[in-house]
Amino acid sequence: MDGHVIDIPQAVIDRAIMRRGARHVFDRIDPARTALLVIDLQRAYVADATAVPSARGIVDNVNRLAQSLRKAGGRVVWIKDTRDENSPTARWPRFVEFCASEWGEELTRALSPSHPGHELFDGLAVDAADDIVLKTRFSALIQGSSDLHDRLTRQGIDTVIVTGTVTNVCCESTARDAMMLNYKVHFVADGTAARTDAEHNATLANMLLWFADVRTTDEIVALIDAAAPTKQDAADAAHRKTA
Repeated sequence: MDGHVIDIPQAVIDRAIMRRGARHVFDRIDPARTALLVIDLQRAYVADATAVPSARGIVDNVNRLAQSLRKAGGRVVWIKDTRDENSPTARWPRFVEFCASEWGEELTRALSPSHPGHELFDGLAVDAADDIVLKTRFSALIQGSSDLHDRLTRQGIDTVIVTGTVTNVCCESTARDAMMLNYKVHFVADGTAARTDAEHNATLANMLLWFADVRTTDEIVALIDAAAPTKQDAADAAHRKTA
């Protein structure tokens, strides 16, 4: 599967507009205060037997978003789902119970730090300046899962762009918590991947109603590019410093 057929019911869109006053709440992005969150695009979810079929199809869009935001002065964070039995915070009985099958056992092994499945997919354009965060729960922002919130706070980030997989699990969980922690949340419709169109679209509808602005990669890049400093801006800033 190359990508999802995106279909948010018109009734949901109409209800969101009625509640919000507009389909999109956030009409601009400040790159310097924005982080792209790339969730769980690891070999286990993209390339191996446990992979989400549509995950490979979003890699180009994620790379494009990362390159655009980096160029504009924003942050890129690669988040890795991690099952480390040596870590007390990674012991999670509910995960085992909800994956009580051969597939679940295989996924648990693949997400241990020593397994090749834990590595980021090699088609991702990772930069040395990017952050890499290990999380031990579906949400990267729930207490005890990772240090993501502390990192973003230290960096002055107030806006997050959510991409990755699985749309209706780790992406949705992280986006919900981000909104409730007062981040401005953009959820990328063609930069997230689920196992079926139905699951993917159900999350997009819920995001639009309650938690985030739902936009395409093209739309997010346009917002970033509109706010990115130009060469003239840089020259003016340099001139002010020397004046």
